[in-house]
Amino acid sequence: MMQITPTVKQLLIINILFFAGTLFVGEQAYTYLSLFFFENSKFQYWQILTHMFMHGGFMHIAFNMFALYSFGSALEYFWGGKKFLFFYISCGLGAALLHTVVNYFLFHNGLNSLIEAGFSQSEIYTLLNDGKLDTRWIDTLGSSGLTSFTGAFASPAVGASGAIYGLLVAFAFMVPNAELALMFIPVPIKAKYFVPGLLVVDLVLGVSGQSIFGGASGIAHFAHIGGALVGFFMMWYWKKNQFTGNRWS
Repeated sequence: MMQITPTVKQLLIINILFFAGTLFVGEQAYTYLSLFFFENSKFQYWQILTHMFMHGGFMHIAFNMFALYSFGSALEYFWGGKKFLFFYISCGLGAALLHTVVNYFLFHNGLNSLIEAGFSQSEIYTLLNDGKLDTRWIDTLGSSGLTSFTGAFASPAVGASGAIYGLLVAFAFMVPNAELALMFIPVPIKAKYFVPGLLVVDLVLGVSGQSIFGGASGIAHFAHIGGALVGFFMMWYWKKNQFTGNRWS
């Protein structure tokens, strides 16, 4: 088992401290530190960074921190701390960006439909910022459309998953034949197949808005895709330009 590397250790500590803090502070911590849609009155600029260190529950942080330790330590060992941290934060920011872009289109698609149906834009924003909705909206948007519309505006994003997906992509780039396994997949799969397969599942679930077990997922699948895309393009650029760890030390 690989020894934990310094930057990964510091990230683990920060995430655990944030999680422990939310247990004491409660909902107020999520209000200030989770990532809200930028048109929501609860949005603050620091949430773009702080949401990466927030988690929704024990299993959420446990899976993410295990992945951070497993893949992050290997990557920091190859790259060094500065390059690894730059990559990690960049993937987290890319996850937030794509998540926000998707929410923008979901929200404004619904908003435009409601305005065309005769609803007042100012009243729509007022209701949403007060945590309310007009039950008549369902007649225009439908059940799933209303869920997408209100969720895009009101549901905050938390977690390091976007950055973790970037690490997965980088690991598959660097060690493509390493065998990976999940608890519910008994046969190890090479990283070069495992990671793309995982991304395809995320893309399908993100488009459908469903969980793997059915019903609404509550998972920011496009944040995962965003983190993975940034990770892919950074790895492609570094490989193309022969970016070495020495330039970061």
